[in-house]
Amino acid sequence: MGHLTPSDRPGAHRQGDDGRWMAAALMLAGRTRGQTAPNPNVGCVIVADGRVVGRGWTQIGGRPHAEAMALAQAGAKSRGATCYVTLEPCAHESARGPACAELLVAAGVARVVVALRDPDPRTDGAGLARLAAAGIATTTDVRADEARRSMAGFLARRRAGRPQVTLKLATSLDGCIALADGSSRWITGAAARAHAHLERARHELILVGRGTWLADAPALDVRLPGLADRAPRRVILSSQPPGEAQAGVRWIDSPAQIATLPGDHLLVEGGARTAAAFLRAGLVDRLLVYRAPILIGGGIAALGDIGLADLGAAHGRWRIVDARQLGSDRVEVYETG
Repeated sequence: MGHLTPSDRPGAHRQGDDGRWMAAALMLAGRTRGQTAPNPNVGCVIVADGRVVGRGWTQIGGRPHAEAMALAQAGAKSRGATCYVTLEPCAHESARGPACAELLVAAGVARVVVALRDPDPRTDGAGLARLAAAGIATTTDVRADEARRSMAGFLARRRAGRPQVTLKLATSLDGCIALADGSSRWITGAAARAHAHLERARHELILVGRGTWLADAPALDVRLPGLADRAPRRVILSSQPPGEAQAGVRWIDSPAQIATLPGDHLLVEGGARTAAAFLRAGLVDRLLVYRAPILIGGGIAALGDIGLADLGAAHGRWRIVDARQLGSDRVEVYETG
């Protein structure tokens, strides 16, 4: 008798399929990233006989949940099917809708595959327990790291009581963000700027310092076809009184005050002192670095003093998670290690 190959071993096909279908659920979860707070952006696919019969993602404002949407699409085809969902189905009743764990039980699914357990104490483990009590098979931790990245804002709010913070830097090869006179349009090309606007569309909040606000009067909007309505709410960091208030603009006087802001994703765009203030406070979770193939020399540096006293302390803090070419420019994404 010959040896079993990995693809012949019991469960091998299921494991491969689980990863493939969870990847599809994660793609769906990204559709409303930055628009579902205080609920997480969750994706769900329901699969029967190797075919998707239902798809769902958390809708704008947090309801309906992904599972409810997918089950409604699948209808009777849910019975005996497998549900792939990026976060543990909720177990608590709400005035806004029924618990997803109960919906799955009522639909008669045979199996539920989950990427992450829900850290919300009202559900944490209870959703999986409810499914198991109904005889539904469960599998967890499928593409868990990708799910954590997908729902990083939701998780940061529950872990640290504040939104996830992304710091965007657009620099020359020698680390400058502008000429010495402050001219900065444009450091990067059109493809990189379009990518930056897509990032804006994935955040509820966008922040600049008072100096940038007064000097550049930035619109801080989303200038991409079909996404203009996804512009984040504007926030200004200033230690001085704001003076005349502007409609739709929030002012805070320290990075720590981001905990008071509504929303789970904050994009910090400038300038150098503001970027340094967030790094000095240890409040940056993600770096979005656009680098143009130009040299400026004698320009304005991307960062001010971040309080680093020992070069050794600079190492090991950031790990690269993505890098790609955007026209002649390059973007790199780093997360805290």
